[in-house]
Amino acid sequence: MDLVGACRIFLSVAERGSFTLGAAAERIPQSVASRRIAALEKHFGQPLFDRTARRAALTVFGQDLLVPAKRLVQYAEALDQHATEARLRPLTLAVPAICSVRHLAMLDAAAHDAGVALDVHCAGPAQRAAWLRDRQMRAVVAAVPPADAGWVVRLGVASTGTDGRPFRLESLRPSRVEPAYRRVWIQPEDDVPYVRDVLQRAGHRAALLPAQISVAASLVAAAGAALRAGDFVLCSARQADELGLSWRPVADAIVARGYTIAAHVGDDAAVVRRVLGRELARCLDAAETRPEEGDTADVEA
Repeated sequence: MDLVGACRIFLSVAERGSFTLGAAAERIPQSVASRRIAALEKHFGQPLFDRTARRAALTVFGQDLLVPAKRLVQYAEALDQHATEARLRPLTLAVPAICSVRHLAMLDAAAHDAGVALDVHCAGPAQRAAWLRDRQMRAVVAAVPPADAGWVVRLGVASTGTDGRPFRLESLRPSRVEPAYRRVWIQPEDDVPYVRDVLQRAGHRAALLPAQISVAASLVAAAGAALRAGDFVLCSARQADELGLSWRPVADAIVARGYTIAAHVGDDAAVVRRVLGRELARCLDAAETRPEEGDTADVEA
């Protein structure tokens, strides 16, 4: 039996003192209202209305149930309202700050077309992880080693030169001819061990000074150093193109970004991956390596 629905009809009939008027207020036939009231009386084991009276008068038992029945209906209506609001609550998603506005707009449009209310926030890898840990985001594009990633972005160096050959770190060694040293700047998005440490170890093998491979305060600062001092920026090929710089792969080491979807609720990760996976790959300038994995990434990973 639909207890809430039956209580709603019970209240409507009691308020109007008429089965006919109560049924009309609920937009159902009188016969249906009578059957539901009868089912409610059978459920409670006592009559709610005095059938001997000319109007629908409440019995003592019916009067005792009036307030609890009203409270039940109000709670049910409040629950429906909360459920409606919960369905409209946006899916908060943290993405890398390197994503362009154009590609994020395309991501938002794809979400809208799929009926997903998306709220996108941009940040670096550490901030994204902190937001997820503190439950400020429902899902994040998490930075992970390429071996564990659903999306991988190959990295190289960008500079003002036009040489398309693979870049060798040993070419940055200071010499008598060129005593000033140039640097390779790692942008904040790549300030993670599986990128930073790999490149710094390669720099050590190439006999570079420790400061020649450094983490920049921002991508703007790194690009500025490339334009001003002839330094190099570690970045993807698309980033180099957006900066108006020439991109070259690194010959001394294989460096790449790795990304996966991390969420507190597996369904959120699955929705992001299934509905927005293609547009996210475009935002990240990434190749998708494992399309069937990453849907239920663990927040503790």
